[in-house]
Amino acid sequence: TVEGGVLALSLHKAKTDPNWWKCVLKGDPHIDLKKVEPENSQLSDLDPDMRQTVEKMMFDQRQKALGLPTLDESKNKDMLNKFMAQHPEMDFSKCKFG
Repeated sequence: TVEGGVLALSLHKAKTDPNWWKCVLKGDPHIDLKKVEPENSQLSDLDPDMRQTVEKMMFDQRQKALGLPTLDESKNKDMLNKFMAQHPEMDFSKCKFG
């Protein structure tokens, strides 16, 4: 948009690229990520897919801090236990998991 003789551009980074830009435009100074202050936001501000990802990351971080398994670790353990229950003929006593 042009307001008061100033052209304002809005740049949006593709969601498929997880990397930070080194600079906004080629030739510009590199962005110092230590100086970037993200704006406060709420989970409700995120699109549903991103919100789900962030909530899972927050849950997993809390679990690890408490010394408990992450969501994926719990799911894997449940699948393994189900498999073992379905195959009582197999001896898992000497298997090491983890």
